[in-house]
Amino acid sequence: MAKKYVLAVFIAVLLAVAAHLAITDRSSALTFANNYGDTVVNKIPGAPYKVSITFKNTGTTEGSWVVNIALEGDTWSQAGTPKTLHLQPGETATLTWNGTVPANAPVDSVARLIVYYDDSFKALNWWIRIVSAAKLSIHSSSLE
Repeated sequence: MAKKYVLAVFIAVLLAVAAHLAITDRSSALTFANNYGDTVVNKIPGAPYKVSITFKNTGTTEGSWVVNIALEGDTWSQAGTPKTLHLQPGETATLTWNGTVPANAPVDSVARLIVYYDDSFKALNWWIRIVSAAKLSIHSSSLE
């Protein structure tokens, strides 16, 4: 008897998952390639940065997307310039954005890389951490 209930619950869950997949919006067939893994990049205020992202159309028809990036944190944020991406099925393309960390970005603050495309977004595991440009060195010393 218990086996029948377990089987019934399993089938119900399976049907729910199938229904969810069937009605989920899969209109965006755009995927991202991350060639270097997830990381935190240390930058000083005012330092330049470069973001390169490779996209792929995993769909079966050609598609066009308006893509942009932003670095978003609690104390500072910065957006790139939107770019249009047009890809055939299976085609890949790399887009690049160049920017400069705000000069007033506080030391020890962080901002996460977010990719915006059409009405969607994806938070990537890339972070900029602001470090101090100050460096301490020993100028002289003595011992008597």
